[in-house]
Amino acid sequence: MPRRAPKPITLHDVAQHSGVSYQTVSRVINNHPYVSKDTRHRVLAAIRELDYRPNRVARSLATRRSYTLGIVTFGTNYYGPAQMMSNVERAARARGYNLTVSNVDVLSARSVHDMVEQLGGQLVDGLVLITPVLGISYEDLVSLCAGIPFVMIDAQLNARIPSVVIDQRYGSQIATQHLLDLGHRCVAEIRGPLNWFGAIARHESCLATLKAAGLEPVGQYEGNWTAEDGYTAACALLESGAAFTALVVGNDQMALGAMHALHERGVRIPEDVSIVGFDDIPEAAYFEPPLTTVRQDFGGLGEQSVEYLVSLIDEPDTPLHQRVLHPYLVVRDSTRELA
Repeated sequence: MPRRAPKPITLHDVAQHSGVSYQTVSRVINNHPYVSKDTRHRVLAAIRELDYRPNRVARSLATRRSYTLGIVTFGTNYYGPAQMMSNVERAARARGYNLTVSNVDVLSARSVHDMVEQLGGQLVDGLVLITPVLGISYEDLVSLCAGIPFVMIDAQLNARIPSVVIDQRYGSQIATQHLLDLGHRCVAEIRGPLNWFGAIARHESCLATLKAAGLEPVGQYEGNWTAEDGYTAACALLESGAAFTALVVGNDQMALGAMHALHERGVRIPEDVSIVGFDDIPEAAYFEPPLTTVRQDFGGLGEQSVEYLVSLIDEPDTPLHQRVLHPYLVVRDSTRELA
């Protein structure tokens, strides 16, 4: 006999698993505001555990919505953008949404315009834009989206657009201040590419934090987020003869390359040079030595961006604003007090 297909998971199954009513599960899926935070998290956890998939055909007929979100993203080969996209995807699917993803291969205003236009022509209820590119105005995006609600991730801090960001300036400030608090006064920097909002914010905040202490960086080099670029920049810094006891690096991959360059030349970490990174990639705790770095809440970023976008879809009069999450410093063995 042919094997019987497994019984599909229903709203009632989710309700029983999470210990709430059928109506409460429905409210959570439809992002109803009158659900407590703990209850919402419990229901979303049950949805993930049971792998519940709403009947989208029935929902679309009833609501005249596609229950599909579009994502425009760039740089998924880098840790930060990849984490942003995967967490947006996780949060969207937990709320019963399909996703259409368009990856921008070249970081330019033209390419982002083309992708937004392409998705805008499809049946999507809203757009998440993970595009850390300079030169695209809010007015341009409104025109391109043609009335489709959208939320930006990794936009400039304090931008007056619907967006969810992690405060990159604060992250760089606490990383740089950590080195100053350890007594370091000869601080060098390896920054990320300055056509990225995050790289600009981290670089400017590092300079501002040093300036507030009456200091300037003793050396500055730029890389394109990769370990190879961090290695090359650190080699150039060492060859310049700059005397530094601390190094601020724009992300953890470049910090890994910089640490390798220092090790090759017999520079001890942290005895001779303390080093801080940014992102707290999973491998950072296993660098030699383990890396002091800034941890970003990518999970919260995904949850907040999808929640905000669904609010804009359900309630078009939702106020347009920017939600800001704060990173925090993870102190490990790559930094120490200056002897």
